[in-house]
Amino acid sequence: MREGIHPNYQEAVVKCACGNTFTTGSTKNELKVEICSKCHPFFTGKQNIVDAAGRVERFMRKFNIAKEQE
Repeated sequence: MREGIHPNYQEAVVKCACGNTFTTGSTKNELKVEICSKCHPFFTGKQNIVDAAGRVERFMRKFNIAKEQE
């Protein structure tokens, strides 16, 4: 590799919107993510619907889909 053209690789702190933090390697000091393995539905086994301005309800009404009760 050529000298002086690559960014500095260092330990970085990853902060998730759910409050979880962990360390990894990156060229930045801090990374902010919206979803991680602690809150992602694939890893938790729970479906989490994020409703943005009633879009889910509007979709359910449009296609006449009954919402599952938990």
